[in-house]
Amino acid sequence: MLEAVLAVVGLALGFGANTVITKQRRGSAEEKIQKELDKAKREADKLISEAREEANKAVDAGRKEEQSRRHELKDLEQRLINREESLDRKLDELDKRNENLRASEDELDTLKNEIRDIRSRQQEKLEKVAKLTKEDAAQKLMQMTERDIRNDLLGLVNKLQNEAKESADEQAGLIITTAMERMASEVTAERTVTSVRLEEEEMKGRLIGKEGRNIQALQRATGVDIMVDDTPGYIVLSSFDPIRREVARQALEMLIKDGRIHPGRIEEIVEKAQKKVEKDVIVAGEDAAREVGIVGIPKEILHLLGELKYRTSFGQNVLKHSTEMAHIAGMIAVEVDANVKTAKYAALVHDLGKALTHKMEGKHHHLSGEMLRKYGAPEEVAQAAEQHHDDMEATSVEALIIRVVDAISASRPGARSVSAENFGERMKDLENVANGFPGVEKTYAISAGREVRVFVRPESIDDLSAIKLARDIANKIESTMQYPGTIKINVIRETRAIEFAK
Repeated sequence: MLEAVLAVVGLALGFGANTVITKQRRGSAEEKIQKELDKAKREADKLISEAREEANKAVDAGRKEEQSRRHELKDLEQRLINREESLDRKLDELDKRNENLRASEDELDTLKNEIRDIRSRQQEKLEKVAKLTKEDAAQKLMQMTERDIRNDLLGLVNKLQNEAKESADEQAGLIITTAMERMASEVTAERTVTSVRLEEEEMKGRLIGKEGRNIQALQRATGVDIMVDDTPGYIVLSSFDPIRREVARQALEMLIKDGRIHPGRIEEIVEKAQKKVEKDVIVAGEDAAREVGIVGIPKEILHLLGELKYRTSFGQNVLKHSTEMAHIAGMIAVEVDANVKTAKYAALVHDLGKALTHKMEGKHHHLSGEMLRKYGAPEEVAQAAEQHHDDMEATSVEALIIRVVDAISASRPGARSVSAENFGERMKDLENVANGFPGVEKTYAISAGREVRVFVRPESIDDLSAIKLARDIANKIESTMQYPGTIKINVIRETRAIEFAK
């Protein structure tokens, strides 16, 4: 029994002790939590106060910025108001000035009318006193002035002409001579080949074929007239198109070399010849551009340029003439500080229209400009190429250079072939042009047509009239004749006094 009581007492004591310990632990934990809460509360209060301070600062800054902007807006508004007032004042001043100007104009008109009336009355009085009209007085005054200053004018004109000739001739001669000395090219005249030589005369029969089938097929395929019986040992080709003539020549040579001549083979050979000539045209254009040093030329322009290989002008190959011009143009452009690339490019393609004259209507230099613009060449190049003849005004230094080098290349000895008959006709035409002017006594074309000497009657032509006569003759030759290079007009007025002592 005692043991049971002791056990109950022990349990009660243990339970009480455990309860006390638990309460103590709980109290210490609550204290810690309370401390942590107090600490967090203090930190929160601190953060809140800091946030409030920052918010107050931001509000103050915003207020200050708003006040500043309001001041700026007020200043801007005030400036605008001041400017508007200034403009209003200026407009008022302008209106006043306009009114003053109108009043001044009215006064001036009144004064002008009064002056006109005074001048007309004075003129009438002068005409009554002098017994001369205004036109008669002006004519007499001009005659007196011309008579007094004629000799001075003649001396001044001669002086200016001599100075211009000395300086211009010297400078131009130096530039042209320098360019020509640096340029070395062939001077022999070339002709397009229009005949094919046969090794055996019997080959003509094979080319003609049975009932002329072969020759008809060849003419039909090439578009060229073929004359077999005219010249022994040769076959003559006739066509206005040099490309077709070249195709026919190469086709004939391949047929003769191959030996198999019949209509089917002829068509095959002509097609091969056309492809070969087309390739030669493209290569010729590219070689010319490469020789001159111009890159970026459109393919269409290069093709037309290559076709000039088979064209001649007065016996001069047009493509060689163009490449020679390009070289000389580049040298002259360097001397006169012009655009070298433009000058060389324009000189190379200036005769491009000669490859088209049988296909399109128009002068060849106009066609050159049209084709260059069509295929995308630079406008300055098209203008310079188009203006290389005198029917258009040269608007650039490069265009003048093209004119000069065209005359240089065409007038070189041996560059162009002219028959004796044409040469004689040109000399007579030059003399007839000069003889058609009044006061001309005799005319002689000398220096192979490069100079025309005109002798005039001194009693009909004075010194000033001689200068005008030379200019008129030159203008008429330019407008009515075609010639390479330049022609010098030399008007000679000579007065001789002869007396005999007896």
